[in-house]
Amino acid sequence: MCRFFESIKLKDGEFYRLKLHQERVNKAFKVCYPDEESILIFEYLNQFARPQDGIYKCRIVYDSDFISLDIVPYVRREIKSIRLVDTDLESYAYKLEDRTGFNEAFAKRGECDDVLLVKNGLLTDSSYSNIALYDGTNWFTPRIPLLYGVNRTELLASGKLIEKDISATELKNYKQIALFNAMIEFGELVLPVDKIF
Repeated sequence: MCRFFESIKLKDGEFYRLKLHQERVNKAFKVCYPDEESILIFEYLNQFARPQDGIYKCRIVYDSDFISLDIVPYVRREIKSIRLVDTDLESYAYKLEDRTGFNEAFAKRGECDDVLLVKNGLLTDSSYSNIALYDGTNWFTPRIPLLYGVNRTELLASGKLIEKDISATELKNYKQIALFNAMIEFGELVLPVDKIF
């Protein structure tokens, strides 16, 4: 039986990108539970009291029904360096609870703080976020990430990012890398590409 999760940003009492999280839940149901009605995360979250000040990570685990909800204060990890690591992980339109492959890749980071996963020579994601690279004019994000994140979806729809196949050998053509996910807004975590090893 498949188990999935969603990490939803809660800031000052407001949930971020709930519509996009719901769309991703719907995709998981279409694949694994095609004969069942999708769970409704907004209705589920509204059953619980929620903090009104600060930034929190709301982690929902589910299969064909809700399994658990954790709401914890969010503290962003410090990332100052990234190591390129090859992977054969599959791309998914939803978030599987089993992160064994990501954890194994992360364990190969050496002295770096995170990994930048390379599949078939192309950049994909970091261990926990989508990425974008800046060439001095535009921000580009890999056309085929390992996870189609909700923040990435929103950024593409707004025109802030452009999809493109980016090979690891092309890193020298870029100036900066941005890491972002449901909890980290685009622009909050940006490094020069010379911090990728």
